[in-house]
Amino acid sequence: MRILRAAEYRVMPWKNGGGTTTEIAVSPDGAGLDDFDWRVSMARVESGGPFSGFAGVDRTLAVLEGEGIVLDIAGQAPKELTSTSAPLSFPADVPTQASLIAGPITDLNVMSRRGRMTHKVERLVISAPLDIRAEAAATLVLCGDGTVTLGLAGTVKLEPRDTLIVGSNAREMRLEPARTATLFVIRIDRVPAND
Repeated sequence: MRILRAAEYRVMPWKNGGGTTTEIAVSPDGAGLDDFDWRVSMARVESGGPFSGFAGVDRTLAVLEGEGIVLDIAGQAPKELTSTSAPLSFPADVPTQASLIAGPITDLNVMSRRGRMTHKVERLVISAPLDIRAEAAATLVLCGDGTVTLGLAGTVKLEPRDTLIVGSNAREMRLEPARTATLFVIRIDRVPAND
């Protein structure tokens, strides 16, 4: 189990140079934009424009703060994404344009290398204790807002934008919100090798 604190995340430029992204976690450790197995990051989006393309990568996007964004993904009808929407999954190698609904947003971006890794992102709003099973190769719990205490050994708190990351050998985790909290549960698995 590791707790990743928001103040310690790495800020780096977007692949297309149009802004900056805050890297929460990447595997393998230290991987770059072209050789990661999976990557979880946040970005402040100040204006509309094209998304960076990532060949052979699947992406899931969620809005953490702001009014929202409209995504024009090639071959699909435009999709509106707000801070109350379910996370949206789409291929990161398909041309995608974004337009802001009303001012800047901060988004959560999860990417995994197609054919090697898979991922699922779930947005949860909790006001009572919740048990989460860590069944995936890696499970990340990002605290979107509010404060959550982990019912593990000792008392560990997740403040806004902090992330808990555990492996598949972790047992069930109890998350206890101070009031109402928004969590993003990210489950990442390795694609089984063909025999």
